[in-house]
Amino acid sequence: QAYLSYSNIAALTHLAGKPGWDITKTLDNVKIWTHEEGAVLSFKVEMQVKVPSHVAFSLLSDFSLRQRWDRHFQTCKVLQDVSEEEKIYHVTSAPMTGHQPRDFVILVSQRQPCRPQEPYTVAVRSVTLRAVPPSPEFCRSEILCAGFQIHSSSSSSCTVCYFNQVTSGVMPYLAANLTGSSKSIEDTALECIKFLE
Repeated sequence: QAYLSYSNIAALTHLAGKPGWDITKTLDNVKIWTHEEGAVLSFKVEMQVKVPSHVAFSLLSDFSLRQRWDRHFQTCKVLQDVSEEEKIYHVTSAPMTGHQPRDFVILVSQRQPCRPQEPYTVAVRSVTLRAVPPSPEFCRSEILCAGFQIHSSSSSSCTVCYFNQVTSGVMPYLAANLTGSSKSIEDTALECIKFLE
């Protein structure tokens, strides 16, 4: 478990630090970036939020609050409190037209910054849990690497960056967005800002 938590945080830090991100969309307080490497598409949503970074961190690291701003989360329940900094959740998402509803078993790892210039981190990846085998009513999907980095901008504002390395499991939700108006990503980002503020 210690290795999984470490690699969860390390994978997100590595993804965030990659060169070659292309900006695809700029709104007032939201920017959307993409990064392509072979068959792997990653995206980053950067949000300017008028709350202190530690407040954004405590709200975003509690995934049971996620349904309040992310309509892709239909249910989300804690399966296991691994430690103060790690929890395993079972998430179900609403079915898209022509697709079975999906479910995910995810490890969420949170870290406070060790040094002032470092971000708060909330990293997410899929894990396998014997207690929750795939069920016939859901299509079990995988999150390779996703999560948030929260950088303090001032004592009352911060920059929240959401990252997701897209697998075919998440693709139906994003394909239409990334090729077209990236509307759903934008809407979710604006809901997230509204929720945090």
